[in-house]
Amino acid sequence: MKHVVSIEDLDRKRILAILKRAKQLVPVAEGKKKSKALDGKILATCFFEPSTRTRLSFESAMQRLGGSCIGFADPSATSHLKGETLTDAIRMVDGYADAIVLRHPREGSAKMASEVSKAPVINGGDGAGQHPTQTLLDLFTINEEMGKLEGLNVGMLGDLRYGRTVHSLSQALDRFKTKFFFISPESLRMPSHVTDELKNKWSTHESLEGVLSNLDILYVTRIQKERFPDIEDYKKVAGAYKIDAELLRNAKSKLKILHPLPRVSEISTDVDDTKHAAYFRQAFNGVTVRMALLEKLIRGNK
Repeated sequence: MKHVVSIEDLDRKRILAILKRAKQLVPVAEGKKKSKALDGKILATCFFEPSTRTRLSFESAMQRLGGSCIGFADPSATSHLKGETLTDAIRMVDGYADAIVLRHPREGSAKMASEVSKAPVINGGDGAGQHPTQTLLDLFTINEEMGKLEGLNVGMLGDLRYGRTVHSLSQALDRFKTKFFFISPESLRMPSHVTDELKNKWSTHESLEGVLSNLDILYVTRIQKERFPDIEDYKKVAGAYKIDAELLRNAKSKLKILHPLPRVSEISTDVDDTKHAAYFRQAFNGVTVRMALLEKLIRGNK
């Protein structure tokens, strides 16, 4: 496991090993125990696109393991503004760090970076492509909340066309006998390159109400304004869904709602205090899962 560009880089065995190690690292992530596992190691976080949770959780993870971080969150303050190519930038950063986390708006950028970097490259999100570490923390959260990964009914709602989190998560959950319910406006349906690869049952829907009572997990995504090439197309679907406490009266009592965040208006704040809300615990889980991944990549598969 040299780089993690796509969730396809991790087979079922490796995914389960990372989740197991993440569970063991929860006390370290909470600050209750200390670790020097990556003492003297450096992580470079190169974010050419805005991020809060991914960048901060990676930096927290590295520091909780005794390592340190360098990097940037504003590409306008780098030589990118002078016309430096991504490959040149990665070659340069490769000499400064033991691992690189890259977020970039162009799909395929992480793959390109992995081809020129000797240090492990972790894809922190590449346009509408993949977000494999988000998938790992989603899997960890589902396992913690439901007590299992196998045989669940999972609904994915919102922007399924441009939503890289649901692309990666569908591919990963398909290994665990998941039944999928894809809920979106017609123009934002899950791409065929994702559904064509699924081995388990899936169905498409425009209404949440008709399938809500079937779901064990509801994974909500915002309609991503920044991904639309035409603002008028965005306006047609903005605000298509809104989940509130009243709607959830028809849900299973054990239903858990996940969201990669940030949310806009798709989940009402009155859901936050219900037994269904798991998205803030999900955000914390990013630290412990990324700790486990950094350990394996930087120290090797020991």
